[in-house]
Amino acid sequence: MLQEIKKGENKRFELKEKLPSNDIIAKTIVAFSNTSGGKLVIGVNDNREIVGIDEDKLFEYEEKISSIINDLCYPTILPEIYAQNIDGKVILVVEVFRGSILPYYIKNKGKLKGTYIRIGSTNRLADEVMIAELQRQRFNKSFDEEENFEYEVKNLNLEIIYNQFEKIDKVCNYEKLKNLKLIKNLNGVEIPTNALLIALGKFDNSSIKCARFKGVTKEIFIDKKEFNDDLFSNLENTIKFLQNHLNLNAEVRGLQLQEELEIPLLAIREALINAIIHRDYLRNSDIKVAIYDDIVEITSAGGFPNGLTLEEVMNGRSEIRNKVLASLFRELKFVETWGSGITKIKNLCQKKNIKFEINESGNFVSIVFYRPIGEKPAKNQRKTSEFLNLNSQEEIIYNFLIEKNKIDVKNTEKLLNIKSARAREILSNLVKKSILEKIGKTKGSYYILRKEK
Repeated sequence: MLQEIKKGENKRFELKEKLPSNDIIAKTIVAFSNTSGGKLVIGVNDNREIVGIDEDKLFEYEEKISSIINDLCYPTILPEIYAQNIDGKVILVVEVFRGSILPYYIKNKGKLKGTYIRIGSTNRLADEVMIAELQRQRFNKSFDEEENFEYEVKNLNLEIIYNQFEKIDKVCNYEKLKNLKLIKNLNGVEIPTNALLIALGKFDNSSIKCARFKGVTKEIFIDKKEFNDDLFSNLENTIKFLQNHLNLNAEVRGLQLQEELEIPLLAIREALINAIIHRDYLRNSDIKVAIYDDIVEITSAGGFPNGLTLEEVMNGRSEIRNKVLASLFRELKFVETWGSGITKIKNLCQKKNIKFEINESGNFVSIVFYRPIGEKPAKNQRKTSEFLNLNSQEEIIYNFLIEKNKIDVKNTEKLLNIKSARAREILSNLVKKSILEKIGKTKGSYYILRKEK
């Protein structure tokens, strides 16, 4: 518990110094029940210091919290309420597990205005899209397996799917599509499911938008492309876009000189497939691929499905948001084993010494790959940027100097795509850190890497 407290509030953890209001307790318990479960801890202040509660009021607090949850929350939530002694001070813990009768909500506000979910360390009112998703989760259904009555199967180009199977020497026919739940029979009528329409690119938000930006911000772009075809074409074209804008590294293997992308192509492919399969197709937002000088970022709509946490995702746990779509991609060998994608990305990046991270922010998930920047100094020549504790802009300057030996304000402006005042500020900070040395005091002054003594 002490380690959890030190980490602070998150998706599954909320801290309160004193017993909060009835409304706050109810919202937090409902949000935990709808998301990933969690613990409400009373007796810890905003600085994560354990102040404890009045032990004489322990049973009173337990009874009051139990009554609040019973009176205000629906359907019934049964939390575990217990005291814990840490360093002589007693804290009260209200532990809630993710419920199975979703969605949970505040009784007097009703389902539409009283359903809360946990996003980061806050409780947020769920919109209608999220409420509908929670209801589907209750019955173990996914949006992509629902029938769609806006299209007729006879008007859809099924050859797109058949051709994908042909590429891997597999036969696919109409019956196979029905077995995969891409087509359903309803009262004798063949109806396409949302998964089939998504795969064929019939949903407006099934496209992928790609951009190569100059520098480390979105102020200036070098190239932009939007791919609006079927999912398989979009995936292929996005990979080509990345190949066009990422650097190639040459490596001698045996007697052969082989070129590879600076970021492993298989890792990028896994990240894109992950975004396609797990994104929320009810959210009106495309998958976005952004290439900067320092990172490659792949962003998709929808937080982690079914209340997953970042830690669980990084450890390989998999929850499928789009079950039919995921099954199709597995049949086509885009996916090998459930839950193996993130592990594969981790292993590929570790092998090439590429840093990557996954972030969940609101209703979006992004995978970020950090690009190798510039030439690395020879072994033992200088301290590496990793040990110098540089931010991304400072690291770009550092690597520029490794290659070019000197830099001035104008070089820095162009390199980072920033204004003169900000360029001077960054260079000045690097001088203060004893990383750079300024040569000259006039307009012709420049900076070099400070020599180690």
